[in-house]
Amino acid sequence: MLRSRARFAAIVAAALVALTLLPADASAIPAFARKYRVSCSMCHQPVPRLNTFGENFAANGFEMAPGEPPRDTIGTGDPLLRLNNSFPLAVRFEAYQRFLTDRKAGEASVDQQTPWIIKLLSGGQVTDKISYYMYFLATERGNVAGLEDAYVQFTDIKGSGVNLIVGQFQVSDPMFKRELRLFYEDYQPYRVKVGNVNADLTYDRGMMAMWSPREGTDVVAEMVTGNGLGVANGAKQYDDDNNKNFALRLSQDVGPVRVGLFGYTGKQAFSGLSSSMRVFGPDATLPLASFGELNLQFLRRWDSNPFLGQCPADVCAASTVIAPLRTKVDAAMAEMILWPQGPAGRWYLSGLVNYVDADAPVLSLRIGEQGNDPATVSRYTTGTFGLHYVLKRNVRLSGEGTWDFERDRARLLAGINLAF
Repeated sequence: MLRSRARFAAIVAAALVALTLLPADASAIPAFARKYRVSCSMCHQPVPRLNTFGENFAANGFEMAPGEPPRDTIGTGDPLLRLNNSFPLAVRFEAYQRFLTDRKAGEASVDQQTPWIIKLLSGGQVTDKISYYMYFLATERGNVAGLEDAYVQFTDIKGSGVNLIVGQFQVSDPMFKRELRLFYEDYQPYRVKVGNVNADLTYDRGMMAMWSPREGTDVVAEMVTGNGLGVANGAKQYDDDNNKNFALRLSQDVGPVRVGLFGYTGKQAFSGLSSSMRVFGPDATLPLASFGELNLQFLRRWDSNPFLGQCPADVCAASTVIAPLRTKVDAAMAEMILWPQGPAGRWYLSGLVNYVDADAPVLSLRIGEQGNDPATVSRYTTGTFGLHYVLKRNVRLSGEGTWDFERDRARLLAGINLAF
């Protein structure tokens, strides 16, 4: 097994050095619509979900075509300097009215989450084939959360068709992007944390590369710290051990269907103890005739010692210090998006099923609605239905209902999502 991990790490590391790939798709923000004087619907259907054109625009480094002539820039007279005429800045605003059935102690049946999220977004070209993207969470659930996505992108390096992102991004970005989902309910398979191990498939720091060797084929490689977005330690380092985590995703178009395969391996060390993790699984996108699409994801995760030698009694039912607890977690998600009036219409319907199952109560999904439940759980299963109306191209109204099968209760939402 050690040899397998070593070979996998060597392959991914070599891919990162040799490829420097196509970037993860970011959100094509209103600042880009202002720059090009086009409708938001050119990239989004509906906001914030990207269509194919929007994905290509992001992959090109936020240009219609890589290396296009600069536009909306200041003539400085210096060929080595490129400055925007105005600083590209946009805002995303989300607010909800939420209702819970069967509320737990400390919860309200009705909660006015207004605002719930306010993001300040910026992105664009720094110079030819070098761009950036970032957003600052001015408020997330009432807190100033700071920077999440924040990276520099090098596009089509030396004409190779290979791009590189360096900075903060989500490990799951090559599959289905959490920040572009239509739901209040999250893509929970990507949020699985096990025991005391820091790594999941959401935000981390490192490098991501992508290469398309031929039409319909993509290869994505990542190297990240495995520590998430925590602050630097006393030694002014983000990473507190020498271990790095590696991910590799292959995807291929098979007729109208997109299929992918994802693998992720890493290790965390603490006070002489360590835990190895592996994540592996397929994904697919299937068109539903001309009126929708179905996205499918399955992941299996293994951890060798997720509590780093210290297993709580309510988990292991033995003692607080026992032999390493090996765990396995299965996680799956199915998402359906329908556009009965066509992809540029005003009405959308959506559905999402989340399923996460562990062989011990070791999961921490950070859902914020566990009430009196323990800090860790062994299963999470929900079904969500959404109805969305595009009031304006940058204003979306939504209604959403989620049933939690483990706690036998519903969450109902009415919300608004604005981008300007």
